[in-house]
Amino acid sequence: MQLIDMVFPGDTNHHGTLFGGVALAHMDKVAFLAASRHGRAPFVTAASEKIDFAAPARAGDLVEVTGQVVRVGRSSLDVEVELVAEAPVTGERRLCTRGRFTLVAQKGPDTRLPLPQIGARVDIDHGILRLADMVFPGQTNHYGTLYGGDALKMMGKAAFIAATRHARAVIVMAASDRIDFTSPIREGEMVELVAAVRMTGRSSVRVEVALSAENLLSGDRRHAATALFTMVSVGPDGRSRPIAGE
Repeated sequence: MQLIDMVFPGDTNHHGTLFGGVALAHMDKVAFLAASRHGRAPFVTAASEKIDFAAPARAGDLVEVTGQVVRVGRSSLDVEVELVAEAPVTGERRLCTRGRFTLVAQKGPDTRLPLPQIGARVDIDHGILRLADMVFPGQTNHYGTLYGGDALKMMGKAAFIAATRHARAVIVMAASDRIDFTSPIREGEMVELVAAVRMTGRSSVRVEVALSAENLLSGDRRHAATALFTMVSVGPDGRSRPIAGE
């Protein structure tokens, strides 16, 4: 399970580094998603081990948070979570912190115990960017489904990260093609974004982003939207500049 986000000024302290509380919130969210996908049950966080911060994540960095289920009991499990900061242009990466979270499945009609045991580990394909997130009440309309604008924000962020990692340059969005929403995404569901670079020009990158919804209890998945974004490398003057190696 992987979540990638940007460190914006509103998430930093007076030193210009990521608030520890924001980092812990990212880690807890990833732990919850990893647990829910594994156990298909309503989980709550019961505890976390002592978490030491070894390096800061600075404003403008990417933060990559990954979680892996490492222990399963009858109704509880442990998720090991790692948070890494990455400088978008240089690609320099720093391990900021690592921790273990214990989550417990709440008993009820949707909970099947004992929880399933750990299966084979799935390696991340680093050629394809996969991001996961949750849909919370503040992101939904009066129908209880994700706002189209918030879906576009997620897709645009995925395109930006994929293009930046591909070009290792300062990237801005130049255009997006028509986007058709084929299925609503409901409150409490997980969204998964898959972004892949489809074409690289002299100073531009075309990124395809697919958006899917997943019910965390049943595992049912639906394709929600697909879009193509044109991202452009720019210099200090704001004008397009060639991508190195192109």
